[in-house]
Amino acid sequence: MEVAASPNADPHGAPSLGLFRLTWPIFLELLLFMMMGTADTLMLSGVSDDAVASVGVVNQYVFICILIMEVVGHGAAIVVAQYLGARRQTEAARISAIAVTLNLALGITVSAGLLLSGDAILGGMNLQGHMLAYAKTYLHIVGGFLFIQALINVFAGLLRTYGFTRASMFVSLGMNVLHVGGNYVLIAGHFGFPAMGVAGAAISTVVSRAIALGVFVYVLYRVMPVKMAPRDYVTFSKDYVRKILKVGLPSAFEQATYQGCQTVFLYYVTFLGAVALASRQYAHAISQYVFLCSLAIGMGTSIIVGRLVGANRADDAYQQALRSLKWGLAITLVVDVAVVLLRVPIVSLFTENADIVRLTAQVIVIGLALETGRCFNLVLINALRAAGDATFTVYMGIASMVCMSLPLGYYLVFHMGLGLAGVWMAVAADEWVRGITMWLRWKSRAWEKQVLVSLDAETEAEAAPVAAHA
Repeated sequence: MEVAASPNADPHGAPSLGLFRLTWPIFLELLLFMMMGTADTLMLSGVSDDAVASVGVVNQYVFICILIMEVVGHGAAIVVAQYLGARRQTEAARISAIAVTLNLALGITVSAGLLLSGDAILGGMNLQGHMLAYAKTYLHIVGGFLFIQALINVFAGLLRTYGFTRASMFVSLGMNVLHVGGNYVLIAGHFGFPAMGVAGAAISTVVSRAIALGVFVYVLYRVMPVKMAPRDYVTFSKDYVRKILKVGLPSAFEQATYQGCQTVFLYYVTFLGAVALASRQYAHAISQYVFLCSLAIGMGTSIIVGRLVGANRADDAYQQALRSLKWGLAITLVVDVAVVLLRVPIVSLFTENADIVRLTAQVIVIGLALETGRCFNLVLINALRAAGDATFTVYMGIASMVCMSLPLGYYLVFHMGLGLAGVWMAVAADEWVRGITMWLRWKSRAWEKQVLVSLDAETEAEAAPVAAHA
């Protein structure tokens, strides 16, 4: 596979960056990733609604584990972006290699933990009969090989940080094609293969990820201006590791807190019955497409902001995040209104159960308030992390998500009798509280004191062109 340098690359190999050029491949890559989850949902709905709900429960834990593994991957991406902005390419390559080694070790640990304790975790989630059996099968296969996803995350994140978002998108496209094809063959049984149901979906997920990992490794090595040397994987610098963890630990903790709260909300829903549980899964599958563009804009913004901060261009970074927020809000509103208007036909693609269609359509309407608030967080939290100001988002997350949203959700669901709608209302309240707070934090410019990389006198004059077109 031939990988050409970016047509807008500067002479030293660092691509010039623009939000649209970075964001549209990220958007398509995320779209493909979400389509892979939707393909599982649609294809498993042919098995039963119980199978869909069971896989949804497992994926809640899988997502938390992936976020834990992002401690290294996300932290490294931010640090590497700032080093690239400061024109320190050799050090960026060394940090990348350290991130690969650390994430592999972390991924193996997480996979082992899921295999050893997965059954006990699922036993406490109020699942019974076929639903519990489905959940255990999926967790054992996908969870046992989750270290592959850990490596994909770090290689894909580094590839995007170097500015080659299109290459990452094409690899994801291939992974999704393989996954959907594997689902077709293994879930229902085609071309002589047995009908494996939930197990087939899990095997397809693992195989497609393994192949994609190999391609990601190859592509990253082809595009890096300074390659990772073998010794870099086993030579650890306390300073590099400290910088990775300074951003990575708070970022992963904040995201894990969010997913942990979603797991508690999921636990609330298990008491509402199978209809509510399936409706939640379908509503989540649909809502992903609503916030998809804001998520892509947030990720693209983090790359640009990281480089601008590394290049000592705080004013440009400040304006870039605010422009990104305006675009994200505008697009989110348009998409969400369209989904609300077409909610019944969309939900009917997933299930014919009238009760599930009605309940899912109800919470999609509430999602109009939720998604606009979420946009603030997806864009501005990414910008704050890229500037090195990740700790603030953790404190705010604990205050809003844990101390406010969870009790509010419990009250709305069980005391007010609002059921699944109460969960959506509580999440919407959290998104707006945190979103407004992040906007005030960004406007205060307190993040300028958190820069991770200082420019040497001899490189300061050269650093500006790195992000000149951001």
